[in-house]
Amino acid sequence: MSITILSYATICVFLAAIVRGYSGFGFSLLVVTALSLALPTAEIVPSIFLLEVAASIHLLPGIWKDIHWRSIGPLLVGCLLGTPFGVWFLANVPAAPMQVALGGFVLIFTVLLWRGFALKTMPGLAASVLTGSVSGLFNGAFSTGGPPVILFYFASPAGNIAGRASLITYFLGTDMIALPLLAHEGLLTTDSVLRALVFLPALIAGIWLGARSFKGADPTVFRKWVLALLGLLAVISAAKGIYVLQQ
Repeated sequence: MSITILSYATICVFLAAIVRGYSGFGFSLLVVTALSLALPTAEIVPSIFLLEVAASIHLLPGIWKDIHWRSIGPLLVGCLLGTPFGVWFLANVPAAPMQVALGGFVLIFTVLLWRGFALKTMPGLAASVLTGSVSGLFNGAFSTGGPPVILFYFASPAGNIAGRASLITYFLGTDMIALPLLAHEGLLTTDSVLRALVFLPALIAGIWLGARSFKGADPTVFRKWVLALLGLLAVISAAKGIYVLQQ
């Protein structure tokens, strides 16, 4: 990478890490969208997975007691089923149509949550596994499997603190599932590891700043901020897919 691209990428990682530290999600889609303007997506995604693992490990000690463990298992089982298909899509199929579908799906449900839609109880086993499968599919395809699970937690009665903690834990599990699959497809290389190490200081600094901001956040404001961010990510994902399809 040239100095210009390296500087641009470092700033993107730092700003996205602030968002990740505060909300528990958003890092992958923000960084992949920004860096894809300068670098091929297939080169970016493996490095982002490595940075996501580092982010989750960094946050885990502070959120351990708040994790909703009963929902994590079924979600990860579903993710384990869906991720291999997503990784295959990343290596062999254009991602644009999937991005448009994901963006539209997430935007619709984000509007519903903003208007007050909520589940009275936590989703059952089948719904949890299905949500994890959809998340795994998109996570393996272009490192943006978060939206289905974000909707899962923020529509449920788990609450903001438990939802954020569970998302962080879930993302750690999904990334650990995806990394061996990326390696099997030849997408995880020495360059991917070195690129992730270069961005690690910016990631840690951003994560620390975002997590510190969350501690004093008002629950109502936090929920609105999360939904606004989720809507923005949905629009970005769909717009990127549409742009690629028109080329």
